Amino acid sequence: MSSASHDSSGPFAAKGPVFFERRELDQLLRIYGRLVAAGDWRDYSLVGGADVAEFAVYARSGDAPLYRVEKRPALQSRQGQWAVIGQGGQVLKRGRDLAQVLRVFDSRRFQVID
Repeated sequence: MSSASHDSSGPFAAKGPVFFERRELDQLLRIYGRLVAAGDWRDYSLVGGADVAEFAVYARSGDAPLYRVEKRPALQSRQGQWAVIGQGGQVLKRGRDLAQVLRVFDSRRFQVID
């Protein structure tokens, strides 16, 4: 085995479960708290897996998630590791920076115009 060290973001990166870092959880829970206070969201779940970590929010416990925020480190150099996915499975926003991706929730206030 070679003694050369490998870049942690390269193809030889150590494989392990994917989960959120403290800084990322702080950003996610700030958005969650704001929208709970507004009465839009009521519950959330966190899931860590082999290749993806997911933060899902719900209008009521037991319902399908309204939105999912996914972290997929394998896509960091391509499309970006962060994605916000809507209830129907459509990708609402994708990028490399979590704060930029979470801005999609700033514009989620829709008004019906007659």
